[in-house]
Parts: sequence; structure tokens; C-alpha cells
Amino acid sequence: MILRLFSTLFLLASFCLPSSAQMAPPGGGPVVRALEIQYVGSETISRERVLANLKTKVGDPYSERAAEEDVRTLFATGDVANVRIFAEPQDDGVKVTVLLQGRSVVTEILIEGATEVSPQRLRRDLTFKVGDRLSEEQVEKSRQAMLELYQDRNFGGVDIKYDIYTDERTGDSRVVYTVNEGAKQVVKRIDFVGNDSVLAKDLRKVLKTKTQNLLSIFDKSGRLVPAQLQEDREAIRNLYQNRGFADVQVTDVQAVPISGTGVDLIFTVSEGRQYSVNRMALDGVLVTSPDELKANLRMTDGSLYTPEGMSGDLKTLRDFYGTQGYVDAAIVPEISPAGAGQVNITYRIDEGTQSFVNLVNIQGNTRTKDNVIRRELAVTPGDVYDTVLVDVSRQRLENLNYFNTVQTVPTDTMIPGRKDLNVIVDEKRTGSFNFGAGFSTIDSLVGFAEVQQTNFDLFGWPNFVGGGQRLRIRGQYGIERADAVISFTEPWFLGQKISFGTELFYREASFLSPAYDQSNYGGAIQLRKPFGEFIAANIEYRLEGIDIFDISDDAPVQISSQEGYYLRNAVSGGLTFDSRDNLFLTRRGTYVNLTGFLAGISGEQTTDNYGISLEASQHVLLPWDIIFLFKGQLATVDSWGGDGEVPIFDRLFLGGANNLRGFNFREVGPNANEDYYGGNSLGYMTLEATFPIINRVRGAFFTDWGFVNEPSWNFDTGGYNADYGFGIRLDLPIGPIRIDYGIPFVYDDNNGPPGKIQFNIGYQF
Repeated sequence: MILRLFSTLFLLASFCLPSSAQMAPPGGGPVVRALEIQYVGSETISRERVLANLKTKVGDPYSERAAEEDVRTLFATGDVANVRIFAEPQDDGVKVTVLLQGRSVVTEILIEGATEVSPQRLRRDLTFKVGDRLSEEQVEKSRQAMLELYQDRNFGGVDIKYDIYTDERTGDSRVVYTVNEGAKQVVKRIDFVGNDSVLAKDLRKVLKTKTQNLLSIFDKSGRLVPAQLQEDREAIRNLYQNRGFADVQVTDVQAVPISGTGVDLIFTVSEGRQYSVNRMALDGVLVTSPDELKANLRMTDGSLYTPEGMSGDLKTLRDFYGTQGYVDAAIVPEISPAGAGQVNITYRIDEGTQSFVNLVNIQGNTRTKDNVIRRELAVTPGDVYDTVLVDVSRQRLENLNYFNTVQTVPTDTMIPGRKDLNVIVDEKRTGSFNFGAGFSTIDSLVGFAEVQQTNFDLFGWPNFVGGGQRLRIRGQYGIERADAVISFTEPWFLGQKISFGTELFYREASFLSPAYDQSNYGGAIQLRKPFGEFIAANIEYRLEGIDIFDISDDAPVQISSQEGYYLRNAVSGGLTFDSRDNLFLTRRGTYVNLTGFLAGISGEQTTDNYGISLEASQHVLLPWDIIFLFKGQLATVDSWGGDGEVPIFDRLFLGGANNLRGFNFREVGPNANEDYYGGNSLGYMTLEATFPIINRVRGAFFTDWGFVNEPSWNFDTGGYNADYGFGIRLDLPIGPIRIDYGIPFVYDDNNGPPGKIQFNIGYQF
């Protein structure tokens, strides 16, 4: 109340005094003859501190711009709640008055009424402390943080208010929070009343509020938050409206106690009538046939009338005109009743005139070079101003992840039919330092640290930022492995859409086999060229030293004979087709990868060999969000010189979390005394179905089949192994977790039951 009174007095005082705009003479600023500081309330900021932050000085010409800067500077100190600077005539100049209200100092913070959560715990969420200048913004922010803490502990009806008591004489303030905790409520069930046309399970899917489950500690399900319930009501309305129920209302939401702290959340729905389109018409179409445009629209005569359908049709119409350069086309839908449960839709179209790109202006790029931005644009000067391609250009720039925001704005020019394209970007930091940890049943516990700059400029001394290149330095160390890598990528090599990459690496692994350890170090150069949206080709040259060491005394000759150092020269290449809709949770799409390598190896043993591999996967989305996956691979390696033997580091293996999950890592194929030494031919396939259980949790059933044969080009399936099993997929804030339990049902003497648990977790923090 006191702060509001001060603010009111401040505004009254400022309106009762003349403004600086009234005193500025036509010929320029008058001289400042006097400078006075006046306070509303107590003097909580010293006159000396005020004067030190003013550009306006006695004896200098008065400048309204300087006065505006002074206001901003005083606010920036954090010590001022309100300030106004004005001038009035005095002698042959002006007298400048600074009228301000200082912020009071917080001398005490009290939390009353908190019993279920201790005041000490609540204080940890405060964003201000005793001794700070009072900021109502921070007081409110702290209140919201405390509310969220209570809601996380299932106190959905909690209410927290605050009062501020300020001593006008001293400028001291006490902040008192009053907590009304209410009853603890946990959502155990969610039901619906009146949903005759929509299944309850479909309605539950769109709700933010979820019932309590095993993962509530991570995803906060089970909370009953009033603000979230309003969002849930809107989500139900949107679902109904997109099924044609335009008049639907969610009339009530009740939390009915069922046991202990548990409640049954009941939504009452009034569905209303389902609407369909009686007649759809286009008015004002000149550049094409109306019937041709109608054929591309979702809502036609007899279809359901839905906001989603109208939104899609408006986009279709705007995209059509946009691709033709009609940037200013105006499309207005008119909806009118057409009898019981029916409407007529007429799209009124004003096409405007066709436009072409005049100039492309880049603005706001303080670090990123112009050419890095321009090479991502799908339109150039002289092209038709295609709004769809302009949106593609904006999306490409956003995908670079160099900018906070990207805007593409058309601007009229003096030339009829010509528009400038202004690309306005807001730079953001592109360098990062990350560290993290991961665990899997293959390489056990691993920690890593990584420095990365995704907008690197190799020749941009001294900052080396803005060239659109990528630099990555990563170190990784764990129980079974140690790695270090430095990589550099130029995505537009020699000005073409060709990715050039190079890396230096060191890798040491003891998880490959209990019979030996292996280290690799060297470098590689890669080129990658995309062809269209889904196809890419790549080629790589790799030079590396490979050491096979610490071979166990009882290792079979197939392994012991491999001990020593090798220098490996290899050229590899591949062709990839990838139409997957998402790399993390793929629901639809195809992936095919054909790769081959040719290696010349020299060292203590001389062997020259080659290999070829074909991998493919197909994802199919079935009803109820069931995802079916078919995945398979065929591969072979062979010698083309030397003694005819393929070295162990180029041989093929199966088994483990990434292929045959009912078997241990690399424990499918040729072996001697249970030491697996790999083969020269491989084939495997996986059939898997995953299905949703609750939010962020999916179940899985799978079967894996595969073989590893010792001879090259031998794809005989007679010695195959197979497993079946089930698993769970968790998408948690700490990272994805995959747990599978595979059970062998076709196996050899050395690798049979019991079943195997395959566990993977990876996260950054």
C-alpha cells in the first residue's frame, strides 16, 4: 500500500510540473543554470550517487536526449523506483529538476503459515535477501517459486500472498509472506462426464494433468495445479472442435476425494452439435482455376467443419499465392449458417500484384559473416518473391542454431513489383563446454568433457567466430575405455554444399574382448555431399596406427597371432538414404546405408583387405502410436593381398545391446574356448514393436536373428543365433534410458541361457 501511495504522489507531482518538451527553444538547447534533486519519500539514494550518474551538468546545454539517457541510467542502478527529469526557465537558461523515488531496503523477510514445508526450505527459493533494494518483481518471482515447490509436493490448492510494509522515514521495508497450504491432493484418476462422442483415453492424452505413476518424481505427474486445469479445459475444447463440435464447452472440473490424499479429477463436457460443411466456395480467384485450388483443400462439401481444417486450408491458399510471388494477397474466410449442423464457407481473396526480389539485406549479424547467412537462402535477387522459399530460408537459418531469432521481412521499394527481403538476425552464443557421464552394458561407466564451437572461423583471428564451421574437442575416460578427439568441419567446402571434415583421435578400449586390448590413433579426412532432401554420399581417407596388446596367455591362436602394431591406410565411401521423421523417436521413415572400404595395411604383419556393408531399417506407425521397426544388415570383409587373413580389428562381430540382445557383447560367431575372434561374413535382422505406456515411457517387444560366419562372402544361415525379449524406453530429463531383457532361443553351446539385461543411459549435466 505504501509503495502504491508513493507512486501515486510521484505521478501527481510529475503531472503538476512543466515538461522539458515545453522549454526547448527552436534554435537549440538552453544552458543549464541550476540542477536540483527532489525526493518522493525517503532519501534512499544519495545526491552524490544521483549526480554521478547524470550526463546533464550545470553549465552545459540542456539536451532532451541526454535527459532520457539519464533516466535510463538511473533506473539501471537498481536503486530507483520512479524518476522524471524536467526543465523550467531560469534567467537566460533553464533549471533542471530530477524528481525520483528511491527503492527501499529490505530489512526483514517473514514467512508465516508454513507447516508442511518448513520456512527454512522456502527461503532457499527466494530470489532476494535482506539488505537488497526492494523489487516487487523479485518478491513476486519468489512467491511463484514457493507456489511451484508446494505444487511439486501435491498441494494444488495452496495460496501464498505477500505484504510489504515500508517505513517512510527510514526507507526500510519488511516483506511478509502468508501461506495457506490447503489440503494435499494427488490425482489418482481422471474421468469425464458427457463425452458421448470422444473416448476418454483420447481426452486423457491431450491433458497436461496426469495421474500419479512410478515416474512422478521425474515428470511431476499427479500434481493438481489450478492454472494447468484451465489449459486442460482448452485442450479438451480444441480436440472436440477439431472433430466438428464447434459449440463444445467444458462446464465443470471437480476434484473428488477417493482415498487418503487421492482425488478423482472429473471433467464435465457439453458436446453440442457436430458441424459439417454444406458448401465451400472461393471468390476473387484470377490467376488460376477455382476448381484447381479447391482440389488441394482439406475441407470440401460434406466434410467436417473444424478449426484445424480451416487453418490448414488457409495455409494452403497462402502458400499457393506465396509461391507465385503474391506477397500481399489477402484471404478472408466467411462462415455462415446453412441449416441444422451445417455451415457455408466462402474464402474472399484479394490477390494483389506479383512481386520479385529486389535486394536481400542482412541485418543484426554482429559475428556471423554475410556469406554464411546468404548461402542458406533459397531465394536470390531477381527471383519471384516466393514466401514458401523465404520460410524455408528462415528455417535453415534457425536450424544453424547461431541466432536467438530470425525474421524475414518484405519491404516495398520505389520499383513497382519489386520488394526487398530483409533478413534480421539476433546473434547468440555458439560456444559451449559440456561434461557428462554415461553407462552401458558394453563399455560400462564413462565420463566425458567437451568444448565445442559451432560457428567457428578458422581464419577469423582473434575471435575465430562467425565462419559457420564447427570445431569440437572431446575427452572421454571410463572403466573400459579412454578417448580423445579433435574434429573440424567446413559445411560449405570451396563455396559448394559439400561438407569437409577432418579429425585427430586416440582411442583405447579394453571392452572389446577379455582376451586383448586395442588402441587406435591417427587422423581422417571426410567429404559429404547431399543430393536432394534424403540422399547423401560420403568418402573418407583414414590413416591410423593400431596396437593389439595385453593378450591373455590362454588366448587362441586366432587372437594371439594378431598381437603387434599395424599402420592402416583406408579409403571408404558410402551412399545413404534417410527419410526418418525424427532421429530420436522415429515413427515413420526409411534408412538405407551402403558403405565399403579398401585398406592397405603395413607393419609387422602385412595384410590388405576390403569390406562392404548394407544396412537398412523401416519404421511404420500403427494405430494407438505403436511403432513397428524392421532392421537388418549384411556385411562381408575379405583380403585382396598378403597372407589372405583379415586382421581382427576389421573382422565382424554380433551380440550385445545394439543387435542380438539376448547375447553378451561380441559373443555370437566363431570362437575358441569361449574367446570370440570374429568372422568375415555377417547378417542379422531385428523385428521390434514399441508402444506407449504413460507419458515419456514406452514398452517394447522384439526378436533378433543373426549369424557370423568365418569365410568371406558366406551368408549361410545354418549357424544362426536368435533371441526374443521385452524392454522399456524412458525419455527422462536426465537423458534417454533403454533397458532390454533378451532371452536366447537359438544358441550355441557357449552362449546360451540365461537371458541378458542390456542397459544404456546417457546424459549431460
